[in-house]
Amino acid sequence: MRIPKIKPLYLKLRIINQDYIFIILGSLVMALGIGVFLVDAKVVPGGVSGLSLSIHYLSKNKIPVGLLMWVLNIPLYIWGIIELGGQFGARTFVGFTTLSIFIDFFRGEIPGLRIIQLHKLPSIVNLQQNDFLFLILIGGVLTGVGLGIIFKFRGSSAGSDIFAAVAQKRWGMKPGIAFMVIDFFVISLAGIVIHLKNLSGSRPALSLTLYAFFLLFISSRIIDIILDGFDYARSAFIISEKHKEIAEQIMNELSRGATAFKGRGLYTNQSKEILYTVLTRKEIGTALKIIKKIDPQSFVIINNVHEVLGEGFRPRK
Repeated sequence: MRIPKIKPLYLKLRIINQDYIFIILGSLVMALGIGVFLVDAKVVPGGVSGLSLSIHYLSKNKIPVGLLMWVLNIPLYIWGIIELGGQFGARTFVGFTTLSIFIDFFRGEIPGLRIIQLHKLPSIVNLQQNDFLFLILIGGVLTGVGLGIIFKFRGSSAGSDIFAAVAQKRWGMKPGIAFMVIDFFVISLAGIVIHLKNLSGSRPALSLTLYAFFLLFISSRIIDIILDGFDYARSAFIISEKHKEIAEQIMNELSRGATAFKGRGLYTNQSKEILYTVLTRKEIGTALKIIKKIDPQSFVIINNVHEVLGEGFRPRK
């Protein structure tokens, strides 16, 4: 009888602690993007962050953005716990709480720490006045990187994440559609608020709304990159009469496995074997040289692979 291997408790605790460290780091980076670069630019992200900014712009006493985010997230967090159980547990609470704290910290909204107002640094003010697009790009990248890190380590910033998960469970709505609806509504609402309160300054409210949708696109792409990684693998379908020689060279020179599928060309009505192999980005050039050298008439299809679990490739969470 085989006894299953059980990770020691200290290893499990170390992994959990590592997750929380990175969730807090992601919150810090995201808070820089929102609190330092986006709030005063009047370009809002989607979700609860954007809704909090809208209320912040409407309030006479300028309620701190981070505090608003935390207050709005609490009922959503409780709703998520009721509807989904432990899925939105401690990691989510740590994620949206530290994000709220860091935003108010960087903006000098925390009592006793008001001297820290990074959004008023001369370089930030200069960007806002003279290079607005670059300011928005930095804010979008920081927001996307921060949220990507939070997601990668199984955390959440609450808000839209909880609504999307509940909508999927209750009404069968796809998460992507839920995010799109929420973000469109929030950004449009923020644009209306900015227009009615005449907060846009020298830039029309419609322009700021379009910047917000551009910001949403940039941050979404950055999140994808963080989750999938830059080091994509490549898969290759190889159709050749000399498939045996090609397979041998791939296995010998690149130390990669290959799988042969039975296929039939519909035009020629001839049966043939189709090779399938997965390679790293660095290996794909060598593989193509091998294939071209053995059979210049071969037909090759290359695809991006975002995750490979198995020997020879690094696993991803």
